[in-house]
Amino acid sequence: MRYPELIAGARRMVLKLGTGILTNRENQIDPEQIRSLATQVAWARKSGREVILVSSGAVGAGMGSLGFRTRPVRLGDLQACAALGQVHLMHAWTEAFRVHGIHIAQVLLTHEDLKHKDRHLNARNTLQSLLQAGAVPIINENDAVSFTELQFGDNDKLSALVACLLPADLLVILTSAEGLIQDFGGPDQSRIPVVEKINDSVRALARGTTAATAKGGMITKIMAAEIVTRSGIPMVIGPGRDTSSLQKILEASDTGTLFIPGPDRLKSRKRWIAFYHNPSASLLVDDGAEKALRKHGKSLLLPGIRVVDGHFSKGDVIRICDMDGKEFARGLAQCASASLQSDAMDRKSVVVHRDDLVLL
Repeated sequence: MRYPELIAGARRMVLKLGTGILTNRENQIDPEQIRSLATQVAWARKSGREVILVSSGAVGAGMGSLGFRTRPVRLGDLQACAALGQVHLMHAWTEAFRVHGIHIAQVLLTHEDLKHKDRHLNARNTLQSLLQAGAVPIINENDAVSFTELQFGDNDKLSALVACLLPADLLVILTSAEGLIQDFGGPDQSRIPVVEKINDSVRALARGTTAATAKGGMITKIMAAEIVTRSGIPMVIGPGRDTSSLQKILEASDTGTLFIPGPDRLKSRKRWIAFYHNPSASLLVDDGAEKALRKHGKSLLLPGIRVVDGHFSKGDVIRICDMDGKEFARGLAQCASASLQSDAMDRKSVVVHRDDLVLL
């Protein structure tokens, strides 16, 4: 399956819009750009698609109103910018969609909302109910109350997690770039139209951002692509200032960069295990155990574990790494880390059952 088939079959899409394409040079919300994007979303809906927006811009809008020329560093300033800017942002979206007869709904999330299983399911049910009601959910991180331990890190990752949450059929990230660029800044730079597999050479093409209002850049977009493609969802990075960008993407024109998904779509529970936690503990396993997990779909047994790095309780999500410390799987622990040090523990004990394990 290639580009036309992947896109044509997408009935539910998540559209992520970065701060750089929503604000002007004064860091204020750009009403004309907001109206253009709303018109594109209205067109997508008329074509029979459901659309969920992940909209940045709140901190950027607040910066302009509070007189910050660069993104604040102090948490309190960031939260103040977000709280003030979110009002301006939603007002702009309300007015832009009003002319199309479309209702919008604000949904603010923290990492804890999607990590906690019941809240995770409730967030999905809320979004599905809004879509059934014909509204466009507009999602942002709840920056006014989030702090480091609860942050997604950026809205690229948030958009990927929302796409996996529903799940969506397509994630589109519109940005200031034309797509993923080869030889960026050089005389022979060119857009890469399709990425079949994300590897180290693809990651090396990504760069951060120097924009005053943004964070992440292409690096976080590649990370978002890794999440959704592993879940079986295609992703496109496209130019956000093109007034017909979304239509071109959905009509399979040669626009942006398409990331081809993996062959298998992870089930909801395994998506939750793989992507909605920040595990603090790791297990380093020997080559035999790694092969058993990767090639044969086995459970992780006690004898295959060589190093226990960190503390965890039964039911926690833990990282599973090779002997070089490279993570290749995640899973739910069947026991606490303290039990692994006990001589009384059966050597045949299952530490992570294969039903609770996800290869990354």
